[in-house]
Amino acid sequence: MKLEEIGFYTLCDQRAREASEKTRLYRVEILLTGRCNFSCPYCRHVGGPDIERDLALSMISLCAEHNLFGLRLSGGEPTVHPDVVDMVKLSQDLGIEKIALSTNGSANVKLYESLIDSGANDFSISLDACCAADAEQMTGGGISGMWEEFLENVRYISSRTYVTVGVVLNEDNKDKANDIILFADSLGVSDIRVIPAAQDTSVLSNIQVEQRLLDKYPILKYRHNNLVIKRPVRGLTEKDSKCPLVLDDMAIMGNKHYPCIIYMREGGSPIGTVGKNMRAERKEWFETQNVFQNDICQRNCLDVCVDYNRRWIEFH
Repeated sequence: MKLEEIGFYTLCDQRAREASEKTRLYRVEILLTGRCNFSCPYCRHVGGPDIERDLALSMISLCAEHNLFGLRLSGGEPTVHPDVVDMVKLSQDLGIEKIALSTNGSANVKLYESLIDSGANDFSISLDACCAADAEQMTGGGISGMWEEFLENVRYISSRTYVTVGVVLNEDNKDKANDIILFADSLGVSDIRVIPAAQDTSVLSNIQVEQRLLDKYPILKYRHNNLVIKRPVRGLTEKDSKCPLVLDDMAIMGNKHYPCIIYMREGGSPIGTVGKNMRAERKEWFETQNVFQNDICQRNCLDVCVDYNRRWIEFH
């Protein structure tokens, strides 16, 4: 198997061959706020008040000192943070190549325009429905009265830069998965990520994707191919005892750094404090942790991350 660049993850063979605590920091995700104007039923509500502007900018600068490739700003809903544009501008000024946001797509289009003009070049937008009524249910009423505006936002952002839509499936919308995928295709997006809301991958069992869409969307094809062979989307096997991804990839909430965004959202403890020693702290975590014996990792690790870790171990 050859690992290709899969969206923001950029989990490729070259990275797996070279990655260590001394190589470039490849990916950082910072939670800007715990606030969100949606109440999606599957959401892991983490994060607190807005991160202070100076703290966020200093952490971005510190990460950039490690030749950071990709920064993702998330939350909560990152567009409610008053300084999000300044963070994007700084990231571009510091030479960070991939500047991403995870958003529910509900902000004013002028804000998205400003973010793109300031350097944002990768958007992940939630799309868990294909009609206004279902969208209102899946957002806890958050999208009420603005479905058409949301769709125009997705079309606009997609016309200007790279956009993936994240289709999270649970018992409420699993029977409409195929319709949601087709609808996403009609909006001009760059790719489509389909994932179960929790451990029950049976919600993905009825997905039947047209070949033209598999040929068009590599992330969708990757996940679909795993479903065809009945491979779980989440979870580790006994041979998956180490997580080399932690060496050059991390999540930040407050001033703490975590193994990954999933680990943080599932309530895992931080590795340490963001600072000069964080790469060494992450190396120590990698060397001492058996992730198969860690309940959060064992149950939640995504297929794409498992594949990357196995390839890193093969190379090393």
